[in-house]
Amino acid sequence: MIIKKIFVGALLGLAAQAAAAQLPAGAATLPIVKTTSFRPDTFAITKYGAVADGLTSNTAAFRQAVAACSQAGGGVVLVPAGQWLTGPVELKSNVNLHLAAGALVQFSGKMADYQLIKTSWEGLAAVRNQPLLYGKDLENVAITGAGIFDGAGPAWYMVQKARTLEGEWKKLVASGGFLNEKQDRWYPTAQALKGTTVKEGGVLSAEKPNVADFAEIKDYLRPDMLVLDGCRRILLEGVTFQNSPAWTLHPLLSQDITI
Repeated sequence: MIIKKIFVGALLGLAAQAAAAQLPAGAATLPIVKTTSFRPDTFAITKYGAVADGLTSNTAAFRQAVAACSQAGGGVVLVPAGQWLTGPVELKSNVNLHLAAGALVQFSGKMADYQLIKTSWEGLAAVRNQPLLYGKDLENVAITGAGIFDGAGPAWYMVQKARTLEGEWKKLVASGGFLNEKQDRWYPTAQALKGTTVKEGGVLSAEKPNVADFAEIKDYLRPDMLVLDGCRRILLEGVTFQNSPAWTLHPLLSQDITI
């Protein structure tokens, strides 16, 4: 019995050694994630004319605040408490976009406020409406705080009749929009409906190599909430992202991401 136990123990020891030998060098070592660091300088969007009434477009104020922060060497772009309506916001290196508690950044539900751009969609080169929050080839960028980003997703969504109450469906149809041939799906615009009839809508190809080739289905190409393309040293902390028109968080070909 003792010999059997020794023999089994020896086999287990050899098996463990064999398994360890098969591991590549450094396999048990986790990579070190490089973190963000920002200057204390603060650039409040109110300094650039932002109005927290939920009605005034603050797209220009966000753009100017981010640009000023970046040009000064970086820092914090502060969004105070209040409801701030805006179009898409482009981020820059060394900028921390910080939402104070009680801040609601309400992205516009007007599709005309967004432009078509070349990007990636589900691994394919494609054209989409520009993301609500966007950065390309950036380093040291953050979105932090205790506020909320609302993407106004319902403005872009298709609605199925089978998933709504009869009264809600009638009210929706009466409000405008367009129905498919079966009259069981509602779309907010004619472009959104047309996109459902196009094969691989939005995908770039030899036949459709340009952004302009997709203008007729623009509203079908819903934007993502946040896209960081080819960026390094990213921090997303504390904020809430809700009601995205499409994907919510999309760090594409990026590294050193802390969430």
